[in-house]
Amino acid sequence: MDTMRDRFISTASRLLDEEPRLAVVLADISADGFASALRAHPDRVINVGIREQLLVGAGAGMALTGMRPIVHTFASFLVERPFEQVKLDFGHQGVGGILVSAGGSYDWPAGGFTHMSPGDVALLDTLDGWTVHVPGHPDEAEALLRESVAGDDRVYVRLSLQANREALSVSGSAGFAVVREGRGGTVIAVGPMLDDVLAATEGLDVTVLYATTVRPFDAAGVRRAAAAATTADVVIVEPYLAGTSTAAAGEALIDLPHRVLGLGVGRAELRRYGQMEEHLAAHGLDPRGLRQRIGGFLRP
Repeated sequence: MDTMRDRFISTASRLLDEEPRLAVVLADISADGFASALRAHPDRVINVGIREQLLVGAGAGMALTGMRPIVHTFASFLVERPFEQVKLDFGHQGVGGILVSAGGSYDWPAGGFTHMSPGDVALLDTLDGWTVHVPGHPDEAEALLRESVAGDDRVYVRLSLQANREALSVSGSAGFAVVREGRGGTVIAVGPMLDDVLAATEGLDVTVLYATTVRPFDAAGVRRAAAAATTADVVIVEPYLAGTSTAAAGEALIDLPHRVLGLGVGRAELRRYGQMEEHLAAHGLDPRGLRQRIGGFLRP
């Protein structure tokens, strides 16, 4: 299976042939992958070098002319480093574009904390009007990217090396998908966390919802799942900062007695490189850690 980043590169390269207003703006990351697209579309594949503020500003400038920019680099360099430009050049100016990240929370541990961004979605939550997609499989990444290109809004697509074994049919407007039904609580698995959540909840009487679009948050879907259970207990398992979506879940259930547990990447920095699987285990996001925390929370 190719990676989400590989699929992004191949899909965006084809879309450049199909969509004359589409542009791709890079900051060296993935430039080799877009070499053929650059030769075919030298005016619409732009590499600004390692200048992340310029990366975002150039993309927003293209949007002001009516183009549909895809702006791409690692998440830490796309959301955190040029956050002022994301806030002002896209948001304040009221233009749309697609930010596509790679690297996730700990995809490349040897790169250190400079190349990790567990807080990216929480940071974007401080801004208005962003759609946030978190695909869990390369097929889902392609579908959500194609859907995003067709619009004019502001979209963040968060790619990761971690992926589920199989893709589901996804759409940004479809809400959370019901993967498993039960009456003992609701567990929301975001993007690449689905396989581990299903393994962790095997044999538990819980509903499992699958979320690849987390903003806007599917409040109606969460309410339906909670109403079908004996208690409105909700666990959200996210591949980024723990608790990022607990406020959204709480707002969805505001008129119901409820409990919400947010699981994800902890705030403490893990200063040993290790491997992605070791980071998952250290944050309690492997099946064993999830089973302990989900079971303990939902136990009567």
